[in-house]
Amino acid sequence: MQIGAHVSSAGGISKSIDRGLDIGCEAIQIFGSSARSWAFKHPAEKEVAAFKERRAESGMGAVYFHAIYLINLGSPNPELVEKGVQSLINYMTLAADIDAQGVIFHPGSHKGQGYDQVFDQAVEAVRRVLDNTPEGPYLCLENMAGMGQHIGARFEELGSILKAVDSPRLRICLDTQHSFAAGYDLTTTDGVEAMIAQFDEVIGADNLAAVHANDSKQICGSGVDRHDNIGEGYIGEQGFACIMGNPAFRDVPFFLEVPGFEGNGPDQQNIDILKRIRQEAGL
Repeated sequence: MQIGAHVSSAGGISKSIDRGLDIGCEAIQIFGSSARSWAFKHPAEKEVAAFKERRAESGMGAVYFHAIYLINLGSPNPELVEKGVQSLINYMTLAADIDAQGVIFHPGSHKGQGYDQVFDQAVEAVRRVLDNTPEGPYLCLENMAGMGQHIGARFEELGSILKAVDSPRLRICLDTQHSFAAGYDLTTTDGVEAMIAQFDEVIGADNLAAVHANDSKQICGSGVDRHDNIGEGYIGEQGFACIMGNPAFRDVPFFLEVPGFEGNGPDQQNIDILKRIRQEAGL
């Protein structure tokens, strides 16, 4: 279980390694471009080489990209779906080039059409991404909080996409805050075990690739996507002790996406809390 965080890649992806090390990361998640723009420029070979060299020197563990926020595989606009597919192809190609473990993305919203109406469209889009990218990195669907018409708040929705695509390269990133907001009580051992049992039944525990470790500003079942620092939200340190102590999470990296105790994003204090909980769990 590696503990890391989302860190900035501003100025070049090679700079992200040291930013992660500065706050105690054992693994990092980064953007490969602006998170709110379709524009993408593949880093130059020199920058790719610099990233790989610094990663090797530092001993940094897992590296994941988080896809841009504009992707919506459930959009009724074919042009937007196509842009999303191309963006994921760009990111997956870059992930392969730098030996990253994968790309995590939000599947999007059905925009009132209903999940069943956009299911085939989403499956076809995912297949196209996988068919047009190199072997190696995982493409990871992230579970959502249940706000509005988002796809993937229910494990059954993610599981049905995985089964239809039927590729070992398609995996899941589990966000703790999104799970809690969607109604899974992560504050007790029994609650975590119940969530994992359902996850295993409809998705398969082996398909869990990564965890977004975030406390929640909102109560369980709120449907609201609002991250909090570890121990300051409704999941609490006890909840994370239950999560990290569950065998299903033992071999997957944890990435913080929290506001930070000083409001500057993931920080060493949050990292240290997770490391202490991990140690107390005997891991």
